[in-house]
Amino acid sequence: MPSPIVGLHHVTAIASDPQQNLDFYTEVLGLRFVKRTVNFDDPGTYHFYFGDDAGSPGTILTFFPWPHASRGLAGVGEVTRTAFSVPSSSLDYWIQRLSDQKILVERSGQRFEEQVLTFPDPDGMKLEIVAHADAGPVKAPRFASVPPEHAIRGFFGVTLYERDATATTAILNVMGFHKVDEQGNRLRFAAEGNALGNHIDLYIDPSAAYGRVGAGSVHHIAFRAKDDTAQQEWREEIAKHLDVTPVLDRTYFHSIYFREPGGVLFELATDPPGFALDEPIESLGEELRIPEWLEPRRALIEKRLTPLTLHKDLPPFEAKTEQGTAV
Repeated sequence: MPSPIVGLHHVTAIASDPQQNLDFYTEVLGLRFVKRTVNFDDPGTYHFYFGDDAGSPGTILTFFPWPHASRGLAGVGEVTRTAFSVPSSSLDYWIQRLSDQKILVERSGQRFEEQVLTFPDPDGMKLEIVAHADAGPVKAPRFASVPPEHAIRGFFGVTLYERDATATTAILNVMGFHKVDEQGNRLRFAAEGNALGNHIDLYIDPSAAYGRVGAGSVHHIAFRAKDDTAQQEWREEIAKHLDVTPVLDRTYFHSIYFREPGGVLFELATDPPGFALDEPIESLGEELRIPEWLEPRRALIEKRLTPLTLHKDLPPFEAKTEQGTAV
């Protein structure tokens, strides 16, 4: 068998306003802007990557910010919740922080063994903060105003909205995720170990309508492959059950894609080479990085992109004229 899949590598979603998206995830949630690049399939638009200080697999939330994108509609065949992990002692801190930013945060109560907060991002994407006893060590983003002891560690997991669990359960089992608990119409799956993003929930509603992709929607979720060899071995295994793409070079990782039976787009992404491939870790995200094959078009690409300002070392949403990296 291939090297085990231990959890999520990244989650990719759709946003509308690029600056609003950047400000929320860096200044409110305290994530690091680890890569500023473009959508390789649509180079006139950005692709943002947020994560811990090093951009570690299991911490990366990415966005395609399409200005003026219409709002998506959550439904079957989509990821409807993206959950972050924080220490159990940090829950009250996050309630206060989000409330201070006038963000409607709901204390959703206990789910399985954890306490959960639910709140929207500026495009209505539903996020969760899970108070987790095994939240793990921190690589706190160096420019965040969130104290390191309360910093988001990475993903806790995601929730997939499904009409039926049978076929999706089967493919999760193939990938090494097995049912570990059940609560009403929510089924929890986990792989061996305690890696970030190790929890995949299925929320089952046989009568639910299908969703519509747009701003605030998750586009796909990516699981971790240890390296290229493991990815190829997994590709051969998955191809026995589902259609799967060839390996695609995403510069910072290599990817294969397949759609699970319930409709959610899955990716399997390699851990290497990582986000320090083309810029020092000290200045991740501060300049636009594009692959070599797009460099001849850089001037045109930059002309089409919305100018951004990355604010550093400032409390959320306070005066931003003195400091920042303007591009």
